[in-house]
Amino acid sequence: MASLETPVCDFGWKAIDFDLPGVDGKRYSLAAAKGENGLLVMFICNHCPYVKAVRDRIIRDVKELAGYGIGAIAIMSNDPQDYPEDSFDNMVKVAKEYAYPFPYVWDETQEIAKVYGAVCTPDFFGFNSRLELQYRGRLDASRKEAAPNDARRDLFEAMVQVAQTGQGPKDQIPSIGCSIKWRAD
Repeated sequence: MASLETPVCDFGWKAIDFDLPGVDGKRYSLAAAKGENGLLVMFICNHCPYVKAVRDRIIRDVKELAGYGIGAIAIMSNDPQDYPEDSFDNMVKVAKEYAYPFPYVWDETQEIAKVYGAVCTPDFFGFNSRLELQYRGRLDASRKEAAPNDARRDLFEAMVQVAQTGQGPKDQIPSIGCSIKWRAD
């Protein structure tokens, strides 16, 4: 299992639209997920210990960010052939078990992960209301284990700033996680 860090935020990079199937039977695009003040696009999966360590914090932060007009969507791009825990059926189970308050969608072709430049799970892309990238950093200091409960909420604080000003913080700490599990085409 390779651990990777995300690259530095490319401020102003425009979000690329998608049309992906959700675990709820609906299809989702940027417009369907975007909030009035921005959008958080998260690349996550079911099996990754980094995601498992912060799943409850992601849920908490997404719920609170909705109050600031920030929408959220989670994309699963791993190859479930090699990682059966990441199958669509298991995505449905995990989303129900944890009552995900955001659409959980499948990037079966891995095309969206590639055009976004996603490298790991979790990988967070925070966009302003004009869908310009303003945050590409970590959730908090968690790794494979959750950070202390009083850890600084990097992602949450950054996205509140984006909601209020349209701009993300200049200093960002990269996210770290398991590599995206690419197909061996």
